[in-house]
Amino acid sequence: MPQRHSKNNNDLAFFTYDEKRKLGYGTQKERLGKDSIKPFDTCCLCLKPFIDPLCCQKGHVFCKECILECLLAQKKDIKRKLAAHAAQQKQQKDEELERLSLQQAREIDAFDQQNHGAVPQYNDKSHSRDKNGFHGANSVKVTSYEEEALRTMKAFWLPSATPEAPVKVDAPSSDTICPEGKEKLKLKTLFSIYFTEDNNKENKRSKSVDSNYICPSCKVTLTNTLSLVAINTCGHVFCKKCADRFIAKDKFCLVCNKECREKNLVFLEKGGTGFAGHDEHLEATEFKHLGSGSGLGLVRPAMKT
Repeated sequence: MPQRHSKNNNDLAFFTYDEKRKLGYGTQKERLGKDSIKPFDTCCLCLKPFIDPLCCQKGHVFCKECILECLLAQKKDIKRKLAAHAAQQKQQKDEELERLSLQQAREIDAFDQQNHGAVPQYNDKSHSRDKNGFHGANSVKVTSYEEEALRTMKAFWLPSATPEAPVKVDAPSSDTICPEGKEKLKLKTLFSIYFTEDNNKENKRSKSVDSNYICPSCKVTLTNTLSLVAINTCGHVFCKKCADRFIAKDKFCLVCNKECREKNLVFLEKGGTGFAGHDEHLEATEFKHLGSGSGLGLVRPAMKT
């Protein structure tokens, strides 16, 4: 008696829709959690809680020591590239002078041969000369024949026949760049920022090892969900709502009463992720393909019992 189809539905040569669903075929989406996002109070270089934070005009926050070491390393690299470029320019100039001197020597030899005959005269009687015109192992004619043979020979395994491409060093830029935003960055454009710590007694008792920062205007705890604004003249940090409602209109800092304009407001960048999703799009997607290269082509889902 033949078996029913429901008992023998997993021996097909292709995957059914239900089997693909069980193997995770297609696009998978996952909401990124807190562990996948960089906190706002960490350095963009060392990814640790910042110490003496400095901010650039684009809103990237760094530790003072980290950004100074980064800029110093960039300056050393620029100095090395400038030295390599200068050496290359000098080498090209020397090669051009050597080429001109060789061309001048050829013109002089051609003039001498035209006026004094093509056959050279030898004063040395012991100089050996064969009937083919070869004058020893180091003669110019022998060397030219060898060079021509090496150029036409397709023996790529020989070191002398290996082609070499000249390495051209372009003139490097003398500007240091921001390691996070890839724009030009100078040390004088960095400014210190100051966060207001939460000194509430109730929060002190339940406070963990990490410091809690608040907005000095509305006393709201600062998190990654809030947009933060820093003033590049005094360095105080506020939430975006208070900055738009008070600072942009009154044009002075609410902490130190220092005058500021709307152009002095710098929006701090939110913590990025290791995925393509960041800021408000905190969702990672991955597409799985079932085939011979995925390792899942020969896997069958477990049958329900």
